[in-house]
Amino acid sequence: MQLESPLILASGILDENGYTMRRILEEGAAAVVTKSIGSTERPGFTPPVVVDLGENLLNAIGLSNPGIDHFAGEISIAKGIGKPVIGSIFGATAEEFSFLASKMESYGADAIELNLSCPHVKGFGSEVGSDPVLVEEIVTEVKAKVSIPVFAKLTPNVTDIVKIAKAAEKADALVLINTVRAIHIDIYARRPTLSNAYGGLSGPAIKPIGVRAVYDIYSETSKEIIGCGGISNFEDVIEYIMAGARAVEIGTALRTAGRAIFDIIKKDIISYLEAEGIGSIQEIIGAGVKR
Repeated sequence: MQLESPLILASGILDENGYTMRRILEEGAAAVVTKSIGSTERPGFTPPVVVDLGENLLNAIGLSNPGIDHFAGEISIAKGIGKPVIGSIFGATAEEFSFLASKMESYGADAIELNLSCPHVKGFGSEVGSDPVLVEEIVTEVKAKVSIPVFAKLTPNVTDIVKIAKAAEKADALVLINTVRAIHIDIYARRPTLSNAYGGLSGPAIKPIGVRAVYDIYSETSKEIIGCGGISNFEDVIEYIMAGARAVEIGTALRTAGRAIFDIIKKDIISYLEAEGIGSIQEIIGAGVKR
């Protein structure tokens, strides 16, 4: 899959419908990842589902989505601009993932992102993605079912993420990382703020965790890597690239920087490369990894 820049919209941010995805692409993103879509409609958790932590965010949306049969039109609208649209899917079994992947491919998705990492919904996400046997089965089944690239989005909420990465060996790329499992307590109500108690932490606080995951997996495998987690400026992008990522996904930072963040970071990367005498970003992939 060819990208005009390494900057992709992460799943879960302004990607619930085709028009918002198209707007993001028009304003500088090289590609977008859809909201994670399941087999049937899911309402998600009851409010409160978000805790504002300044630059960071804690959420437990609960994988709310309209169901795969109601998403074809959104893909079509988003693809109207001619840039890649990556379909994010979640399921409980290899069969469910392969069914959803086939649907996404038939709708015109340019690649599939397997959500193996949502930290707050029982039976899905990280509960699936923490089992290397199941991860290998899911990736193998989906790769056998579709002809478009398959990306596996892995969870940081495991003891050994390299082990999970090796289980996802047949994926075309790994997306590192999803949100970090966390809790916020309301000290006046004396209970967790989120209705689900547990949520996923995103924003600058998790960037060092994401960079570490990219670094470790780049060091231990030959997989293509997409970095994700806490990116808000060009320095963050370069750090992920030097740790071994070939592209990055940006999400939470849009809350404060707006849709213009993609164009701003793209221009800043070009200025950095020129100032440092670097011919292309490919020259510095993994440059910060000790060999």
